[in-house]
Amino acid sequence: MSVLAGKRLLIVWLILTAMTLVYVWMDEAVDENGTLRASTVVTVSAIVIALIKVRIIFREFMEVRHAPVVLCRLTDAWVVLIGVGLLGSYFVGSAVAG
Repeated sequence: MSVLAGKRLLIVWLILTAMTLVYVWMDEAVDENGTLRASTVVTVSAIVIALIKVRIIFREFMEVRHAPVVLCRLTDAWVVLIGVGLLGSYFVGSAVAG
């Protein structure tokens, strides 16, 4: 692995770590009794952050960025499909529970 590739992966790893720390910082939502509870903003943000991280991992660590365009588009479509499924099930579940 070249030095440039090593630096690139280190930067990507630092970005992924920072995104995880942002989520942990956001997840401090509590109700009036001090009990931890999930809010819609935190839940949707966590899903979006996870999807961005998955796309970064596809591109940088699984070397999809050097793959044919069809594979790049398929992995992007997979991320979007999973995102729609996760967010859709969360909102449908919230509507049914509420």
